[in-house]
Amino acid sequence: MPSPAQISPLLVASHNAGKVREIEALLAPLAIEVRSAAALNLPEPEETGSSFEANAELKARAAAEASGLWALADDSGLAVPALDGAPGIYSARWAGETKDFQLAMQRVMQELQACGQEPSGSAAYFVCALSLASPRGDLHTVRGEVHGTLTFPPRGSQGFGYDPIFIPTGYSETFGEMAAEAKHAMSHRAHAFTALLNHLRAEAA
Repeated sequence: MPSPAQISPLLVASHNAGKVREIEALLAPLAIEVRSAAALNLPEPEETGSSFEANAELKARAAAEASGLWALADDSGLAVPALDGAPGIYSARWAGETKDFQLAMQRVMQELQACGQEPSGSAAYFVCALSLASPRGDLHTVRGEVHGTLTFPPRGSQGFGYDPIFIPTGYSETFGEMAAEAKHAMSHRAHAFTALLNHLRAEAA
């Protein structure tokens, strides 16, 4: 695998502006130039994988092949053990074509109520799989998780997605209430990035 300097510019294989901003912030210490799939008008491949890792890998590989750049893809979502891990890899799809996460969060609450579970206080965790792909198809994939509980109604307008209903263990604020710097220091994406950056630094040593 390459050193950080060798993968710049790096294509972030996402059309989610919030996710791209988080990834840019996490990459900032390495001075890696970031470009987004949306800015290059690249199509979004169908996510046919059965795991976060598989979906991250197919998105990274497709972006690298289409652009000729090193590409980084993130597949992430919320998993609720009481719902057998749902929404899981379908987290974005629960928000529908309009990406309405208010609806998605409402569905989480309704699904928990339907199975007799009290929504507030239910265990949950965020998962992030990151896959780095070269234009030749070389892959390196890592995973990060952060565990906590759910709260309803949603709180806070920071972050994106399911952030307003998730309280990480040891904290009282939701991800939706936390300052970006605090979330970036301990989120599932931050844990995955730590693993990826450690790998890149080891390669550069």
